[in-house]
Amino acid sequence: MADRRNFLRILGASSLTLAPVLAMAQSPKLLAIDVYKSPTCGCCEDWVKHLRANGFTVTTHDVEDTGVYRTKYGIPDRFGSCHTGVIAGYGIEGHVPAADIKKLLASKPQAAGLAVPGMPAGSPGMEYGSRKDPFDVLLVKANGAASVFSSYNKAKS
Repeated sequence: MADRRNFLRILGASSLTLAPVLAMAQSPKLLAIDVYKSPTCGCCEDWVKHLRANGFTVTTHDVEDTGVYRTKYGIPDRFGSCHTGVIAGYGIEGHVPAADIKKLLASKPQAAGLAVPGMPAGSPGMEYGSRKDPFDVLLVKANGAASVFSSYNKAKS
């Protein structure tokens, strides 16, 4: 009986010790993103740095035309920006904050992905001192329609 108790104690202690290790081993796979970008775009590199600083494993692909990837992953050109990411089958267009990508992955909505059209100042990778333009992160549906997923830098009323 004592041997069984010791075995169970050891088993319990080892599972507590291994749980964080297993979680860390799994999380990089969950946060692996491919980014298709122009080879000369500095703000794309800054967005990649933002993702890495927030726990993403990023593989970059320098391409001449990011529009090909935007279209491939269901993001209409009207939501275009300077780079396209792909994670878990979702297209991520433009300077989408890492927190919103994580929220998307957690909620798993039926959608093509997220987009921040254009290149708004104050979005991740587009920091210009204290300037922070308002912008929305859009949830883009498979049919091309979009709704606001989150908003940033809006005036407080």
